[in-house]
Amino acid sequence: MSERKIIGKMLYTQEDITKRAKEIAAEIDRDYEGEELILLGTLKGSIPWFTDILKYTTADTKIDFITASSYGSSMTSSGIVKITFDPQINMYNKHVLIIEDIIDTGNTLKYLKAKLEERGPKSVKVCAMLNKEPRRVADLHAEYVGFEIDDLFVIGYGLDYDQRFRGLPYISYLEPSDVESL
Repeated sequence: MSERKIIGKMLYTQEDITKRAKEIAAEIDRDYEGEELILLGTLKGSIPWFTDILKYTTADTKIDFITASSYGSSMTSSGIVKITFDPQINMYNKHVLIIEDIIDTGNTLKYLKAKLEERGPKSVKVCAMLNKEPRRVADLHAEYVGFEIDDLFVIGYGLDYDQRFRGLPYISYLEPSDVESL
């Protein structure tokens, strides 16, 4: 069996990601001990990270999903947020933890949090696999962060380029010259 070719330049291995997910799940367990928690995954990119957090936490959880994006087929955010799938779970008087793949400008997540807070939850917090602080324009912070990254275009472990590369078991980044050769 041949080994899978690395696409882009490696940032984090599957082992790195799993280790960090376990650490964050333990923090979540401490912070929500004795409380009901809704894990709200942002589709599609958060699926692997969401699964890891769900798998490693022992908190009393319910799950649901939401789809919101500002990227389309581009490598940069358009700034226009679109919600195309709304969660069905009742969030009133419950703790909600948004599980996000990456926080870039923060515009999408800020908009999403504001919309969710209108539903009367006890709290709305964020657990992001990646935090790209150099591109942040919105006043937003995540309570749980897997990894801080520079201003890179990342793929793998749920992150895509035009719907490709989500299934890579690692996180890497693409240079503009890499994109031209894809």
